[in-house]
Amino acid sequence: MKKSRILFASLAGSVIEWYDFYLYGTATGLVFSTLYFPSHDPAISLLLAFLTFGAGYAARPIGSIVFGHMGDRMGRKASLIFTLIGMGGSSMLIGVLPTYAQVGLLAPVLLVALRLIQGIALGGEWGGAILLATEYAPKGLRGLYGSIPQMGVPIGLVTGSFSLTLISYLTTDSQFMAWGWRIPFLLSGVLIALAIWVRSGIEETPAFKKEKESGNIAAVPIVETFRKDWKNVLRAIGLKVGDGFFNVFSMSYLLVFATVYLGYSRDTALTALTIGCATMLVSIPVFGYLSDYIGRKLIYIGGLVLMFLLVVPYFSIIDEGAGWLYLMQAIMLGVLWGAIFATQGTLFSELFPANVRYTGLSVGYQVAAALAGFGPIMWGAMAESFGPSPWVFGGFMMAGLTLSIVLSVFMPGSEQRVVILNQRKEKGAIIQK
Repeated sequence: MKKSRILFASLAGSVIEWYDFYLYGTATGLVFSTLYFPSHDPAISLLLAFLTFGAGYAARPIGSIVFGHMGDRMGRKASLIFTLIGMGGSSMLIGVLPTYAQVGLLAPVLLVALRLIQGIALGGEWGGAILLATEYAPKGLRGLYGSIPQMGVPIGLVTGSFSLTLISYLTTDSQFMAWGWRIPFLLSGVLIALAIWVRSGIEETPAFKKEKESGNIAAVPIVETFRKDWKNVLRAIGLKVGDGFFNVFSMSYLLVFATVYLGYSRDTALTALTIGCATMLVSIPVFGYLSDYIGRKLIYIGGLVLMFLLVVPYFSIIDEGAGWLYLMQAIMLGVLWGAIFATQGTLFSELFPANVRYTGLSVGYQVAAALAGFGPIMWGAMAESFGPSPWVFGGFMMAGLTLSIVLSVFMPGSEQRVVILNQRKEKGAIIQK
């Protein structure tokens, strides 16, 4: 199996899954708050709409358990096909969903249900894409391979936001609200079909094949994970929480924060987001490659520490003008978070043995993501009470980053993890004798 096809399969599916997930996030403020959550108070409509956005994050741990079980029992490939079907089907249905004016309360109920399906699908996609890349990686290039599917996040976000922006530009306001916004959701059906075709042609990963041939398949992966690796699940949650809140802010809530509280136009805010994502497309593979030579742990800690030091200046400077907003998005999102995210998938996967790796990796990451997903609700309340205060918002981010920094310092490196796993196997062999 050609490595290039494996990487393309992991990246293509990841791009499309994140396209759908972030397309919903962009449509939340533009469309859903008006068409599905009408209220005499626009702030209440926006809050309700962002609750459904957070619901997608809340559902992701469910997906990590369901698809983690499938991935550790049936194989990575089978699980990744089903995540695409779940995401594509729910996105297409959103594209034909009647509005509140047409069917009343049934409209927001159905919208929330479809958003939950999106979250469940994405909860299984991320870990599987990482394993598809890393478990096929040649020796000494696991960090680089693990960084490739991570590029799906910035690509998916930009394409999702751009698709709505393009449709908005090509239609009048009334046309956009009537039917234009539905086009990008319906288009996802075509993209998902393409990704399924690509993934259906790949073979199962060598690591899973080895576990299956040896009979070392966990009966109930989630039980096995928490029986032997519960500390690493908690470690992964804590390691992700710190950058997770900043990630959600700078890639989702920024559009509201910059336009509502800082007075920027939507075009300016969207340009800043695009600049950050474009920078990530360069930084992610670079840091992934470097992690194979100077160590993933070192890059991860460095990214967290620098983000901690710059997060208050970030909130202070982005109010000074569009140029500063662009620069800080490039530095904080594109470089620092790019460094953290580039190493995250590979780093977390190295915490778990192959027979429960899909489950352990996914549950740890997605529980943290679920916590971070409700950030917009808290930030909305903070902004209403304190305004765009650098110390309030910066202090919030610093609290989470402190936890991640402490845990990362005491995190075992990949070499130490190998020793631990070997000791566990030796201990098991002695018990069997």
